[in-house]
Amino acid sequence: QVQLVESGGDSVQTGESLRLACSSSQDFYWMAWFRQAPGSEREGVATYTGIGYTQYTDSVKGRFTISKDKGKNIVYLQMNSLKPEDTAMYYCAADTWERNVRDTNAQYWGQGTQVTVSS
Repeated sequence: QVQLVESGGDSVQTGESLRLACSSSQDFYWMAWFRQAPGSEREGVATYTGIGYTQYTDSVKGRFTISKDKGKNIVYLQMNSLKPEDTAMYYCAADTWERNVRDTNAQYWGQGTQVTVSS
């Protein structure tokens, strides 16, 4: 059974940084981070493919970085210069083939980790 387990969420102040981690029970060609704020639809934040190609939603470009420790099947999301509008539940997603950052139809999802940014 596939398991994706997120960690690293916290409550921080504007401008601070956090690093989220997603530990996967198996290796996937495509892994990604999504987020969902209360009352909003789930949105893609960043994606990582097996060849190292990354994609970001416009609002996080230059602030967030997705990376992968392939030996440990862990995907990280380094979040710098956090803003209140980054507040959301962050979810890890995975699939066996590449999806666009705007595609919310991944096969596998984690349970989420909460990020709260206060002004």
